Amino acid sequence: MNETLPYVVDRLKSKAYPCTPETAKITAPLIYTDINIVKHASNHYDVIILGAGASGLLCAFTAARRGRKVLVLEKSNKVGKKILMSGGGRCNFINYYVEPDHFISANPHFCKAALTRYSQWDFIAMVEQHGIEFEERKHGQLFCQHSAKDILNMLLHECEQVGVEIKTRCQLDEVKAVQATASRYQLSFSQNNQPLSLVCETLVVATGALSIPTLGGSGIGYDIAQQFDVALVERKAGLVPFMFSGNLKSICERLSGLALEVDVTCKQQSFKENLLFTHRGLSGPVILQISNYWSPGDEVIINLLPDDDVAQWLLNAKQQQGKSLLKTLLSQKMAKSLVSEIQNLWWPELATAPLSDFSDKKLVFIAQQISHWRIKPSATEGYRTAEVTLGGVDTDGISSKTMEAKQQPGLFFIGEVLDVTGHLGGYNFQWAWSSGYSAGLVV
Repeated sequence: MNETLPYVVDRLKSKAYPCTPETAKITAPLIYTDINIVKHASNHYDVIILGAGASGLLCAFTAARRGRKVLVLEKSNKVGKKILMSGGGRCNFINYYVEPDHFISANPHFCKAALTRYSQWDFIAMVEQHGIEFEERKHGQLFCQHSAKDILNMLLHECEQVGVEIKTRCQLDEVKAVQATASRYQLSFSQNNQPLSLVCETLVVATGALSIPTLGGSGIGYDIAQQFDVALVERKAGLVPFMFSGNLKSICERLSGLALEVDVTCKQQSFKENLLFTHRGLSGPVILQISNYWSPGDEVIINLLPDDDVAQWLLNAKQQQGKSLLKTLLSQKMAKSLVSEIQNLWWPELATAPLSDFSDKKLVFIAQQISHWRIKPSATEGYRTAEVTLGGVDTDGISSKTMEAKQQPGLFFIGEVLDVTGHLGGYNFQWAWSSGYSAGLVV
């Protein structure tokens, strides 16, 4: 305290603190609260990030590279759980073909600035620098050749190199905005049932969303947004399987495990990918994609033979293979189990009849059913299995350049908690990297 004593004495001589230099030696430790002391207190951080997932970790080391004192608080016992489970344990960490139209938001332009600031090529460059082997699968999807742990270890290494502190098993109890030059926010939480209090200049919400609660999904980010009057957009499960009732459920149960490439359409959005029958309904990449556009009551149209002009094929076959059964003909292009099911739906009365007995009108009708199978899901499987949450923090209240709340200085939202949802195929990780980086440059 000897070096700071003159400053304290000057303060104490002021009208606000009328006392003598002799008493200053006793009073000084209690009075001296200069910004430098506050900033170097053990419970003070420049930046506290809530959530040690993809966006939170990238934001953390980006900020720490700028000399910021960064702490990441994670409620789970481990960091990066969603990273580890993604892509079947291989982590579909990015996509070669990132474009804004691969993202869903009430404001489709919001994502553009961040995607430009930190592109797929920036992340790929870091992956290559770390010597991580990866492979391209269809539609430009990039996966680790070995394990998703490679991506998580890379992020943790980057954090370690710049002194990022990470605490797990942290249960947040309260966030308060405080009026102080160096400390805008006070956080009360517990770690292993021990109460702790921290202050920070900048608070980053990277808590994810409601999807897959077993991996840590929660709505705490939305609670914080509402606390500080940041608006929300309606939320629902995204990238999620469909469930059915009645006869369709029975069909799915009998076909459980069968996969085939189809084209699926809903609300003028179409995707061509694999469909998977399950004992609860329909899943597979194509169903997950279209689920982002589906609402209760909507029909989904499935083209079971997307590469064929089915009507013309059937009419030609009638002329050339009139003695054949329709079931036999369709089994050339579809699994026999599926053909049996659709036969029961669309031509049970002609199950044993040769093609020559079918009218052209009937064959055209069957072709239309195969190419435009209209089904109505009863529901989705919900957040339990959803890979993402649609909706979230309204981007109208967030800066697209920095991810900071426009009306609440020092409060940032990144990753899935925002109303930005990517298509299946590495796009949600891209949003995590891009939004985390954008915030990390300024927090």
